[in-house]
Amino acid sequence: MIKTIYSDGQAVMLLDQSQLPERIVYEKCTSPEEVASAIKTLKVRGAPLIGVTAAFGIALAVKNYTGSTNNLKSYFLKVKELLGSTRPTAVNLSWALERMEKIYNDNASLDIKTIAERLMEKAQEMFEQDIRINKAIGKHGEQLLGKNSRVMTICNAGALATCGYGTALGVIRAGAEKNKISQVFACETRPVLQGSRLTVWELMRDSIPVILITDSMAGYVMEKRNIDAVIVGADRIAANGDTANKIGTYTLAVLAQYHKIPFYTAAPFSTIDLSIAAGTDIPIEEREQDEVRKVQNVYLTVPDVEVFNPAFDVTPNELITAIITEKGVIKPSFKENLESLNREGSW
Repeated sequence: MIKTIYSDGQAVMLLDQSQLPERIVYEKCTSPEEVASAIKTLKVRGAPLIGVTAAFGIALAVKNYTGSTNNLKSYFLKVKELLGSTRPTAVNLSWALERMEKIYNDNASLDIKTIAERLMEKAQEMFEQDIRINKAIGKHGEQLLGKNSRVMTICNAGALATCGYGTALGVIRAGAEKNKISQVFACETRPVLQGSRLTVWELMRDSIPVILITDSMAGYVMEKRNIDAVIVGADRIAANGDTANKIGTYTLAVLAQYHKIPFYTAAPFSTIDLSIAAGTDIPIEEREQDEVRKVQNVYLTVPDVEVFNPAFDVTPNELITAIITEKGVIKPSFKENLESLNREGSW
């Protein structure tokens, strides 16, 4: 698996996913502003990876801080707000930043160098934990797949969206390791083409059979190619199981129900936001209009046409067969089962 992020002690090195699959380039970030820009411009993307990237970014900020000790806390909170504002839908971002603030508060009486070291240690711990979580998701999820499964997915919820292995693609990857995957159908995922640029590249590197389709072909493929499961990632899951994911996911869920195909969401527990009752409360990011108007800086349409460009949609819980997490497979009633896990302290 290609490394998506690492720190050399002086900077955070980020795989620039906007240049894949043509080039493998790492961007060197030496300031929180550069890290925030990389998240905002989709050089780094995927809910789990965004959270860990922000954690490294805030650790880097404290490490390079040159102001007075008295002003460190206000600077820390300013950086936290900057990083937290980059992608509002992905709850892993705020989840990670809250944990970094706890580390800061627990060590606030120490010198700045030590605080920075503790923060960097926590970011590295979160990186390593994410890979373990993804492999556990894959282990639980592959048990839902039969032999010679034909699977459909959208966007990229793989190693590139995480610190390694992946969530939705982690399930597919684990299934392939058990010789259960006969074919993956990857939706191209307009407008930024994460499916065609990233998922296809990632699966082909692992010799997992993949066929690229346009988003509008999904229903036809479900009908004609006997799809056995749809597996997607998530950026935020509400307490009732409603799930925000890349735009187009809701469409796949509706089509899957019509064709009686199981629809699975694969995500770590950190993506589940119990403070939000339902999907209607999930903030949906709207992005620049030129993402739709252009591909590789070439206009596909009339340059001044008005564009609606939500980055995510919400799939209602009744369209979801199960949520696959590192703790196991959660089935309806999602609200009751998630609350039960919360009471048991599994969070």
